[in-house]
Order: sequence, then structure tokens, then C-alpha cells
Amino acid sequence: MKYKILIVDDHLVVREGLKLILETNDLFQVIGEADNGKDALELIDNAKPDIILLDLNMPVMSGLDTLKIMNKQGITIPVIILTTYNEDELMVTGMELGAKGFLLKDTSRENLFRTLESAIRGETLLQPELMEKLLKFKEKKFNNHTHQINPLTEKELFILQAVAKGYKSKEIAFDMGIAERTVKAHLTNIYNKLGVNSRAEAVAIALDHGLFLLVDK
Repeated sequence: MKYKILIVDDHLVVREGLKLILETNDLFQVIGEADNGKDALELIDNAKPDIILLDLNMPVMSGLDTLKIMNKQGITIPVIILTTYNEDELMVTGMELGAKGFLLKDTSRENLFRTLESAIRGETLLQPELMEKLLKFKEKKFNNHTHQINPLTEKELFILQAVAKGYKSKEIAFDMGIAERTVKAHLTNIYNKLGVNSRAEAVAIALDHGLFLLVDK
């Protein structure tokens, strides 16, 4: 079985480059391309992709506006945002809108495949350099503001931060010396406390409220 991928980016060279890389992996099949969000939504409806690679800055309709419409229409196809190094605030907003992860446009093929496979499994995977940038962006934003009272325990914060850095439940369990099912139970508690349903949403809320700053010193 091949996973159907839709590439949405207004730069032809980016689309062609990603397509060439994806064609080397038997797991994936590029079933469509679009250079703006409006055309992407039509392709989503017609082609029913399994996952979407989505640029943020595009003419006609941006990636963020595309995500907003997808949410309104109840479209739950996993989305990986294609980004550059100067889009910190847009990345945070994208995560708040449910993106499963982010990829730099010059990422390696290994990172591309790993991120896609994680998103298809319903996991969130962030490249360490992008996670570091997001944390620094939120720290700067909240530097002169009072943080909301943190509702999570220290252990829950540790697990959520590990999730934000791209670690899987099995890896977190090994690092903490606990069972994988215990990690998953903690994640369920985290979701309930933050009022979310996924890892991406939990990380977005934590970033938005500066929660990681309490354990990231």
C-alpha cells in the first residue's frame, strides 16, 4: 500500500524536489500538486490524499488559511508544514491549528520520510532545531508577561516536552524507566487537563502558555 501525498507550495522547484525524493520511497505516491491553498482544497476533495505537505506563504490562499478552512470543514488529513528559518510565529499558529509537524524546505530525505511516517501514525515529530526556535520565540514573547498557573505535574511537563522534541512514547518510557503504557496514561491526563485531543494540540497549548519554560532551564 502506498500513502498518497499532496504537495502544496508556490515554488515549482520545491515541489519538484520533494516529488523526486518521494518517488525514491515505495511507501509514498505524490497524487497531486498545488501552488496555493484554494487549489489545494479542491484537490483534497477530489484526490483524498493521506497526508499533505503545506507551505505557509502562498498567493491566493495561505497555508494557515487553508488549515483554518480544513478545520471548519472537519478535514482531518494529517498536515506537515513546509517552512523556512524566519517563520517562528507562523509555525506556532500552524501547530495551534493542528499541524502534525514542520519540515525545513531543505530537509534531508531521512527527515522527510521519518516525519511523514510519524504523521501518518498520528504522532507529532519536530526537528530539534525547529523545536529550539519555537521555544526561544515563545520565551521572548512571554518574557515580560505573567505566566498562567501551570496545571501539569513535573512528570507530565517532562513527558510533554519530550513529545515536543519528537520523542515517541517508547523512547520516553525507556528514558524515564517506566512502562510505555504509563507514558500513554500520562499523555491522556495531559490531554484532559489541557482540553485537547492530540500531541500537536498539547504542544501548541504548552508553547502558547510558556509551560516549557518551567523545565527548560
